[in-house]
Amino acid sequence: MILARVKGNVVSTVKHESHIGHKLLIVQPLDENGKDKGDSFLAHDHVQAGSGDVVLVQREGNTARQLLGTSDDPFHAVIVAIVDKLNI
Repeated sequence: MILARVKGNVVSTVKHESHIGHKLLIVQPLDENGKDKGDSFLAHDHVQAGSGDVVLVQREGNTARQLLGTSDDPFHAVIVAIVDKLNI
């Protein structure tokens, strides 16, 4: 799992049919101190997260497909939780 911050929404007028009905968000991975770490990527929202939320992202295709669709759908990352508090 990856700790990340939601940077914004992705809007598309044309989508792969398996993506219809799913909200796609841009997420920025974070280190344990809340600082940006690496490149941002796209993730499907499974928990109704919003811009600025700190979230947990499962970035493994098989898990994403099991949560969102079938084994043939092109899902790679899915937001699985909104983080309320982080204790280190």
